Amino acid sequence: MPESHLLVLTFPAQGHINPALQFAKRLVHTGVRVTFATSVSAHRRIKSTPQDGLSYAYFSDGYDDGINPTDDLENYLGRLKEVASRSVSDLIRTFTDEGRPVTCVVYTILLPWAADVARMLGIPSVLLWIQPAAVLTIYYHYFHGYGDLITSKNNDPSFTIELPGLPPFTIKELPSFLLPPSNYPASLITFEELFRVLDKESKPRVLVNTFDALEADVIKAVDELEMIGVGPLIPSAFLDPKETSDASFGGDLFEKSRDYIVWLDSKPPSSVVYLSFGSISVLPEHEMAEILNGLLESNRPFLWVIRSAETDTDSEFWKKVRVAEEEMKVGLVVPWCSQVEVLSHPSVGCFVSHCGWNSTSESLAVGVPMVGVPQWTDQPANTKMVESVWKTGVWAKVNRDGVLEGEELKRCLDMVMGGEEGEEMRKNAVRWRDLAREAAAKGGSSDRNLRAFVEEISNLP
Repeated sequence: MPESHLLVLTFPAQGHINPALQFAKRLVHTGVRVTFATSVSAHRRIKSTPQDGLSYAYFSDGYDDGINPTDDLENYLGRLKEVASRSVSDLIRTFTDEGRPVTCVVYTILLPWAADVARMLGIPSVLLWIQPAAVLTIYYHYFHGYGDLITSKNNDPSFTIELPGLPPFTIKELPSFLLPPSNYPASLITFEELFRVLDKESKPRVLVNTFDALEADVIKAVDELEMIGVGPLIPSAFLDPKETSDASFGGDLFEKSRDYIVWLDSKPPSSVVYLSFGSISVLPEHEMAEILNGLLESNRPFLWVIRSAETDTDSEFWKKVRVAEEEMKVGLVVPWCSQVEVLSHPSVGCFVSHCGWNSTSESLAVGVPMVGVPQWTDQPANTKMVESVWKTGVWAKVNRDGVLEGEELKRCLDMVMGGEEGEEMRKNAVRWRDLAREAAAKGGSSDRNLRAFVEEISNLP
């Protein structure tokens, strides 16, 4: 029997790379050999940290010098499927020729073609779902009997739909790809292809970036799938205070200044509002001005991640930011930070977030309550779960133009960081933190699930 060698393939976006890389590192701890692979251009940007048993590779997606800014996601996904299918096939054959054949392919969402490549080469494959089990379940039901109902009600955002195994969702709380008009039809087509691939198997395993206690009922909601909680997929140093080997957060793509930690060190416990809206979404400057006004009105120190390319640094907004930083000494704006390190800092008391799943799971895993400002894809559903199911935060309401006003942000911050409602959210956040640590620890549910999966894969003929 050949030595187990798992090939982990990930879509080349930071929100996919980070959890997939943490998953690869967890696999190595079970004693198997792992190769982590993404596109050529993304591979160049990864800050890889040496680890026995873990190696790195890459595949071509047709954009080896980076994605053309004039190209859209629909064109990219089509090109990715065509070019990467061949490139990954060649990569797997190369491993075989070198005497280290791949024994299982693990692929993330948006790469359904990877399962077809594995099948063609006679290799088992498994999907790593980097979003919560609730979102996986929503997509499953959409493609298995509920699509017409959801589509017929898309003009009624308050319509409530009850899907098996889930709490009631209004239409506006569902993933945005399901709701026309969508600017990303190719994404929904790709998800449809993904479930078509899964339907070819009898009760396929799906590895999910969640943990059993967090989504105990949802994990069992779809009889046709075997959902396996292996999360939260964040660096082990932030789940186990005794662990320091991964404290640099090796999943991040770039090394940057860490002066913000010194700034955080100067603030009282649980006093700082941390704001980040992800690596893709760009807020209009007038909305950022509203957010800044809300922060100043709340009279709380804040650390805000704003990518340098988002706005004109000579604008009125940035002038006001500089006053807040230099004269008022209440805020710090940075172009990048190690988010999970910031969330773990004792001075941070609230996370204002787009509620992408990486951000949400990090917040749950370190026990920080949230103000959710969802933008697209899975973010509305995640925010719904944070507010209504896990009860660790609040969904900030936007105005009729889709803008978060400063007064609403202040209201949410006052609710989360003070008062009886906030106290309950903070207690819940600590409870989920403790359960996340328990799941990820040796012998915990996620650790057991992962080891059982590896053992099963290793014993395949």
